[in-house]
Amino acid sequence: MSEDSAPVAQQPVQEPDGPATSAVPPGLLALFLAFARMSLAGFGGVLVFARQAIVEQHRWMTADEFNETFALCHFLPGPNIVNLSMVFGARLRGIAGGIAAFAGLLLPPTLIMTVLAIIYARFGDVDVLRRILAGISCAAVGLLIAVVFRMMTPLLKRLDALALILMLGVFLAIGVLRLPLQAVLLVAIPVSVGATFLMRRKVAA
Repeated sequence: MSEDSAPVAQQPVQEPDGPATSAVPPGLLALFLAFARMSLAGFGGVLVFARQAIVEQHRWMTADEFNETFALCHFLPGPNIVNLSMVFGARLRGIAGGIAAFAGLLLPPTLIMTVLAIIYARFGDVDVLRRILAGISCAAVGLLIAVVFRMMTPLLKRLDALALILMLGVFLAIGVLRLPLQAVLLVAIPVSVGATFLMRRKVAA
């Protein structure tokens, strides 16, 4: 067989501003197991472990793609990570993929929390248990701050001034000025979408 006719090994697709993404999407069982592991490891919040698994471990998305998908899920009604499982699974494997990811995310912790709820109802007044829960809450806040900074990395690498200004504006409006979340989003979403559209149109031209 000549060199020209030799089969060429399929290489991962390199995305800009992020690691290589997997060329072959995961199957339904792989989606279920991946989100089950995220939910079981997600002490203090699943978002940290979801980003690590999707972007860094399996490379099913780039960092930018994850940020964009999570931003969409953040503005939809319902828990962010639940929305992410449905949107992500449906994006890779259609409706069945969304259901598989959703089931993997919720089924294991639901069973565990049912058992823990029964235990807590009986022993919840024990002082030692209260101190343990207080310590866990501190760790959860630390994990959330860590994933926020990691999600900011693509914006900082690109020095996207517009995105950073919008992000800072929303933070000041909600975190400092304490403006109503709904009012801020009604202004921030159209401004963000419009500004991004104009910037990309300008670059394309």
